[in-house]
Amino acid sequence: MAAPPTSLALLSSLPTRRPSTSGLVLAVVSALAFSSSGPFIKPLLEAGWSLGAALLVRMGVAGLILSPALLLAIRRQPTFLRRHWKLILGFGLMPVLGCQLFFFSAMQRMPVAVALLIQYLAPVLLVAFVWLRTRRAPSRLVLWGSAVAIVGLVLVVDVSGANFDLLGTLFALAAAVCVCAYFVISERAGADLPPLALAAGGLLTGGVIMAVLCLTGIMPFAAPAVSVVLAGAEVPWFVPLLWVAAVATTLGYALGVIAVPRIGSRVASFVGLSEVLFALGFAWVFLAEAPAPIQFAGGAAILVGVVLVRLDAQSAGVPRKAAATLPVVPAP
Repeated sequence: MAAPPTSLALLSSLPTRRPSTSGLVLAVVSALAFSSSGPFIKPLLEAGWSLGAALLVRMGVAGLILSPALLLAIRRQPTFLRRHWKLILGFGLMPVLGCQLFFFSAMQRMPVAVALLIQYLAPVLLVAFVWLRTRRAPSRLVLWGSAVAIVGLVLVVDVSGANFDLLGTLFALAAAVCVCAYFVISERAGADLPPLALAAGGLLTGGVIMAVLCLTGIMPFAAPAVSVVLAGAEVPWFVPLLWVAAVATTLGYALGVIAVPRIGSRVASFVGLSEVLFALGFAWVFLAEAPAPIQFAGGAAILVGVVLVRLDAQSAGVPRKAAATLPVVPAP
């Protein structure tokens, strides 16, 4: 059941006395929530659900749960939609709809591990974007953190022996760009553009577009009443779907858009790599897919990379927003 508007307003205005600490906690919990989507959606897709149907329910339910925040923002600011429609539309098209469509399209043409590896190059793309835009080289801590995190990511996703597909690679790169857009647009949230209103508007926008794609037949729609196995137990189809929509997606986007303005897009993007580690844990528990020892080593390397980037932000000493965030870019 959706929280009342007053509760959503309080969540989006958490105390900012220690923004970096609270932002890091929110970013980690967001990654934890997002990471459960794959292990819960995978059995549904294997049981006959189409991707379009799963994404439509996922985005639609999450958007409805967060919709009180959007309605509250419109009530407080009658011109809210007119002033922010570009950012809301961009959020719905790229971080919500585009990222998922491109990633799953890539996954159908290449191993999941390879698609994950390319998609999670997003933090490095952000570093490169800032470097090119400002013509200022990143600090050594950021460069070392990027290198160590990517090495860890390669170990975690285990791409040994995988074959690359050109079109699949392009899809995965497009997903990575959409992930970058998630952090860039989320960083624009604030008092004038409440984070939860941005998340709600983006999710509802993505859901409406997906509904149009399904109704026109561009995206196949199949939603059979099946049972799936999770953690060794057989459960009806709505159990994993409600978890993905009401918990994984709702909390993932809600906490993520609150966290990014607090810690900056660069740090947030590297913290987001922890989603891969959490996904391994969920797959281990619910799908009995035990990770290999080398994946644990990769996880440790990712954490080291995140710590290095975090230390760089701390050394800059910016009190309210972490250092090395992206410059303001025009609204998409």
